[in-house]
Amino acid sequence: MASKSNSTFSVLGSDLAIKGDIKASADLHIDGSVEGDISCSSLVQGETSTVTGAIKAESARLAGTVNGSITARELVILKTAKINGDVFYDALTIEQGAQVEGRFAHRDAKPAAAAPQQQQASKPDLQVAS
Repeated sequence: MASKSNSTFSVLGSDLAIKGDIKASADLHIDGSVEGDISCSSLVQGETSTVTGAIKAESARLAGTVNGSITARELVILKTAKINGDVFYDALTIEQGAQVEGRFAHRDAKPAAAAPQQQQASKPDLQVAS
């Protein structure tokens, strides 16, 4: 644990398949496949990589396939990326050609969550009146 420096990083090669959650204090580069949640400081995902699970990172640069939610302070989705899941971010960049199936929400957008509740509350009133 003495090597918690920001200059350390771990690489998961394209020939590697992992089933299970990954927690890394270092930066992480993934070219293989991961079936589980990932939590790290910085994530770089290669084009051939597949992640099935939630991703939580301070910064993430995604180029492969992700099936799960993504939470990142700084998120870059490259044109080769295919995302199936909700995306929560502070700063977002998406290249033209990237595919995303899911919702985008700014991480500080908590007041907006109250608006749908008010709409839901008004739906029963409309249904009762009809």
